Amino acid sequence: MRRWTTALAAVTLAAGVAATAVPTASAVTATTGCSTVWGSLDRQDRTVPYQPQALANVRTGAHECFDRLVIDVPGTSPANPLAHRVHYTNGNTVYQAGSGRPIPVGGGAVLEIVVGASSYDPATWQVVYPARSGDPLPGVDLTGHRTFVDARFAGSMEGETQFGLGVRARLPFEVFQLDGRLVIDVAHSWSTAG
Repeated sequence: MRRWTTALAAVTLAAGVAATAVPTASAVTATTGCSTVWGSLDRQDRTVPYQPQALANVRTGAHECFDRLVIDVPGTSPANPLAHRVHYTNGNTVYQAGSGRPIPVGGGAVLEIVVGASSYDPATWQVVYPARSGDPLPGVDLTGHRTFVDARFAGSMEGETQFGLGVRARLPFEVFQLDGRLVIDVAHSWSTAG
């Protein structure tokens, strides 16, 4: 809990400087010491009541101890979290919800990520996140990442959006909610690093 509070405090302080601030690698390193106590078991919060929400963006960052995927969904926060499910798949495929279409994802292991937000505006049905099923995530460049290998869009259906995140191997990860975004960190290794 202390790690959460410290990281959240760092973001809160930085919020006055930049609305899209994410804890810096040094702030996270100071609170975690590059510890990989996160584990690799499923993470989910599906208790959140359904609220039509639109996915604004997906972006990544390479840090000293981990690679980070950030899913921007305005209006979400720790008090109003985004419903999500994150887990390792069996093999290198994500199966598209509804159709069952296989979406191959590169890497030694694949995290399937499902969030309770759509790639279109629920009020107007206009596309707000221009991704195509099976394609790499728009605007995401994985050059320089030590853990991330591939990032694919699987689809958006009935208020949920599905991604496949290819990583080097089945590595520990953590998922947490900040203001306007869900953060997924995947460690570079199982041992203490940095």
